[in-house]
Order: sequence, then structure tokens, then C-alpha cells
Amino acid sequence: MNKIRTGDQKLVQELNRSIILNVIREKGPISRSEIAKHYGISATTVASAIQELIRDGYVCEMGEGASNGGRKPIMLKLASDRLYLIGVSVSNSSIDIARMDLEAKISRKQSRPVQALYGEELVAAVLSEIERFLQGCPDTGQCLGISIIIPGVIDKDLGIVYFNSKLKLEQISLKAIIESRFNIKTWLENDLNATVLAQKKFGPYGKVQNLIYVSISEGVGAGIFFHDILLRGGNGGAGELGHTIIDRNGIRCECGSSGCLENYISWPAVYSRIIASATRGRKTAIMDLAEGDIARVTPEMFNQAVKMQDPLAVDLTDEISGYLGHGLVNLINLFNPEILILGGQIGSSNPRLLENVQKYVSSHALPILRDLKICPSTLGEEANLLAAASIILEDIFHFSLAN
Repeated sequence: MNKIRTGDQKLVQELNRSIILNVIREKGPISRSEIAKHYGISATTVASAIQELIRDGYVCEMGEGASNGGRKPIMLKLASDRLYLIGVSVSNSSIDIARMDLEAKISRKQSRPVQALYGEELVAAVLSEIERFLQGCPDTGQCLGISIIIPGVIDKDLGIVYFNSKLKLEQISLKAIIESRFNIKTWLENDLNATVLAQKKFGPYGKVQNLIYVSISEGVGAGIFFHDILLRGGNGGAGELGHTIIDRNGIRCECGSSGCLENYISWPAVYSRIIASATRGRKTAIMDLAEGDIARVTPEMFNQAVKMQDPLAVDLTDEISGYLGHGLVNLINLFNPEILILGGQIGSSNPRLLENVQKYVSSHALPILRDLKICPSTLGEEANLLAAASIILEDIFHFSLAN
């Protein structure tokens, strides 16, 4: 339990306010006296913080509660629909934007496929999509900010995309660009750092201190909580699992190295194997699901074919399982997580992959470290937007402090 800090410094006041707000979010409806009694602080301190939170639109009163012998207390709750945030997810395949309330519930959403957009053209597309979305948000005074997540090496504090090989982004001050264009406070974070944070916030893992989320999609990466600290690294490059080398004489990677894990298990790698097999005339349910059009094949079709016991899909799953298991054993031996979550287009809906990986880890990780759970993501189809929302909500609520 976090004890409310006392004092008259501005920083302490802001932290106390954030913790009180988080208490209302988690425990509401709750009265002022309950907050003061629970945390052992003065009613005056609580009343002052509540007054500010009501004024700023975060909290509202909702009527009287039950009396314990005196005056009935006024109950407080989160005013989740009075303020909103804009969540933006940029991936190798799409730009997704949503308006979300203080509980990350989506009220409006738009998506745009990313088709051969790289570098400055991609940045221009992101700005254009945000501008178009904001045209449907006339009440921007109620907007807490824009939270944008993107794969790559990201400096969260400076708001810089240092490097993304697939999207050809390098040294892009994206936070400053967006704030200058729209005059709205902006947050920027690596997509998998945001996703592992969302797993703690919105999933059943809030009290897990050593947690790793691994995504297998267009690329491969990891978000890592170590002793309840989100590992970002010196330049924001921690978690680049896809660019760990499994074969120094292997496939040349766009990052400039060779034998990177990503080139063996990502969706483009799987898709290229499907094309090769189809070209050789191998029959597969994947092509039936795509109605014979290889260009229409999706990760969802691949996962569905695995569940149908399609021989090609099963063979490919078994093949990538070994490579993935190798990478996960390295992570497990380095960080000793309590729980490891598989997500992404390939990782979250393939029970056979999950089973194979669990067996591999049970055989190859250090014996003392094998006792961990490997689970699929539970965030659903909107995981990327929940991840974007979690960045702003962490800053507002300091919800990681409540675990």
C-alpha cells in the first residue's frame, strides 16, 4: 500500500493528488472521510485535492452514501466521460486513432492502412490522420492529450524516434512535431513498452512485478517489467528481441545484421514461406480461406488454418516454434520473469505455438527458472489502442504505484 506523502512542495502535492485520484478510480464511489481515514492524512489535505480534481473535471460527486451515525457522506467517483484522450497507434501496417475516456473506453475510431509509406511520407500521413480525426473533436479543451505509440527505438522523455528500420524513421522529433502542429500535449512511447504497461493496467497482471510481453507480428519485440520497473534502456532500445541473432551466417536483416530472430518468425517470414509453398503447388487450407488469392492471405487465416490442422500451417507453426522458443529461453534466463505473455498477430491466437513454446522452455531454460506461466494476451483486438491510452493514464493516475 502507498502511504500518501505530506508536505507543501509542489511535487509532493502533485503526487498526493495523483494517488488520491487513483484511489477514487479504484475504490469509488468513496467518500472524502474514507480516503483520509484509509491513508491516515488530514481531511483538509483530502478536501483540497478533491476540490482541484472536481474543478479540473477528473472527479464528480454522485450523491449521498450510507451514514455511520452522523451526516451522510457525499460520494465521489471518476468523471470518466468529462475528459478524453486521443490514442494513436502507428504500426508497419496501419495508423489507428481513437477517442477514449479516462477508463480507456473507445467512443470513436478511425484506421488507415499503411501502404508503402516510409520516413517523412509516413510522418506526413500520421499528421494528416490526426488532423482529420480532430475535426470530429470540437471540444479539444477537454482533451488531456495525444498519446502515440510506434515500434522502434524511442526516447520517451525527449519524444524522439531514434530508429525504425522497417518504417525508415531515424532521428524524428515526433512529439515536438505533433505538439507544434496541434498545440495539444503529446506523449510518445515504444509500442511494446506501452503494451506491457497495458497488460498490467487492463489485464490480470497488475501485481506481477516481473513480466515480459512478446509480440510476433510484422516485427518481433518485447516489453519488460523487471522488479516492477519498465525497462527502456539508455536510448529507449531495450526489448529489441527481434534483432537478437540466432544464426550469424543467416538471413540478411534490414537492420544491417544477419540471422536476426525476426527474419525467421515474423509474419513477413511466415507469409514468404506460404507463398513459396503455394508456388510449388502444395495444397493448403490457407489458400482456400483466401479464395485462391495469395495477396489476401492474413495472419488470422494462418492461425485459423492451424486450428483446422492444415498440414502446411501446422508445419510452419512447428518450425517457428523452435526459433521462438530459442529466443524466449534467452529472455527467461536473463530476466527470470514470473509470467511471459505472447501477443501480436502470430502470437496471440495460436494455441499450438503456445504449447510448443511451453514445451521448449520446459526443456531448455535453466531448471530453476522454468516454473513460469506462458500465456496469450488478454487485451483483445484493441490492444494497440489500450496500450496508447495506458501511457497517458499512467502519467495521470500513477496506477503503477498502486500495485
